[in-house]
Amino acid sequence: MPVDIDIAKVAKLARLALSPEALAEYDSQLQDILAHAERVGALPTEGVPPTSHPLPMTNAFRPDEATDSLDREEVLEQAPDREGEYFRVPRILGE
Repeated sequence: MPVDIDIAKVAKLARLALSPEALAEYDSQLQDILAHAERVGALPTEGVPPTSHPLPMTNAFRPDEATDSLDREEVLEQAPDREGEYFRVPRILGE
């Protein structure tokens, strides 16, 4: 069952200015992707358990144990710039 998607409409919603050539190329690529998804959806998967990963995985986290934290003054001494008890960082929001 082919899906008809208006690439120009999607591009407009995404605020993308695409040339007619790009629209045609993306339409062709999207049709290929949808055709592949349709073939995958048609595979016989009865009796196959759902998985989130193709290989068995085990939890590799270490145990959560409380430890001493770093000395604040020692860490601040290594900072490129500081203001009192805090790191001083460049302004990024233009305030």
